[in-house]
Amino acid sequence: MTIKLGVVMDPIDHINITKDSSFAMMLAAQRRAWELHYMNPRQLYSADGSTRATTRILRVQDDRSNWFNIISEQDIALSELNAVLMRKDPPFDIEYITTTWLLDSIERNGTLVVNKPASLRDANEKLFITCFPQCCVPMLVSCEPTRIRQFVSQHRDVILKPLDSMGGHSIFRVQPDNQNLSVILELITKGGNKTIMAQRFIPEITAGDKRILLIDGEPVPYALARIPAAGETRGNLVAGATGVGVALTARDRWICTQVSPVLREMGILFAGLDVIGDYLTEINITSPTCIRELDQQYDLDIAGQLMECIESKLN
Repeated sequence: MTIKLGVVMDPIDHINITKDSSFAMMLAAQRRAWELHYMNPRQLYSADGSTRATTRILRVQDDRSNWFNIISEQDIALSELNAVLMRKDPPFDIEYITTTWLLDSIERNGTLVVNKPASLRDANEKLFITCFPQCCVPMLVSCEPTRIRQFVSQHRDVILKPLDSMGGHSIFRVQPDNQNLSVILELITKGGNKTIMAQRFIPEITAGDKRILLIDGEPVPYALARIPAAGETRGNLVAGATGVGVALTARDRWICTQVSPVLREMGILFAGLDVIGDYLTEINITSPTCIRELDQQYDLDIAGQLMECIESKLN
């Protein structure tokens, strides 16, 4: 039986295939002769209780000038698919949440959704680390500027970040004597009406923000250390960071042992832990990246491992 794999993602014609992990997954599925059904979240809808979508069956190729071809287009019930990859990037807004609600129904009908829709809603990529305080630096989650200011005064050097973004968007590094601290707090909390996260700054960011990938709780033995560009504190590739492969340390592996059982319990088959120095800073489950960079540097097939995991779950 041919496995039918749906991929929910941002527009495929705008991706950078040299860095796009969703594309790596499609290549890996195609090597196994799986049928690829691509769709944008806007193409999902529900009719009479059935979640459906206009899907495009694709042929993909690792060619930067022509990386996909549309074979056919059809309107189908997504329960006809064996598995669906939910790979839509944040922002984590009501449209994102609505997509997970639509995917809930096909999961109830037996289609495997990676990652589990309910867990995508429950495990906010920033807040999820609060379940593992033993792995983290001091942190605060609040919308109150006064409380956040007190945290900054206590820890002296602090990172402020929103809870619903990605790629280093709207991340600030602040100190108590920062003349712009008041306006930064007004901006990032929207005048005290939006909850954010504050974390004590980790100086080891100069050695990179490590992305550790886990498949069904098992870590890939190498991480991609994203080293900030000159003058930057953000270790994000889209912010100009350079990705350098590194072997996992004993501390990295210990952090994985703390997080992995919870990932398995929540049905999160593919996750990316962000680790700076000795500390866990985020747990990415919406659309973790860095597959292609690690594959290239270490001759791995991370997406292939994920497809094997998916096939084992289907069997």
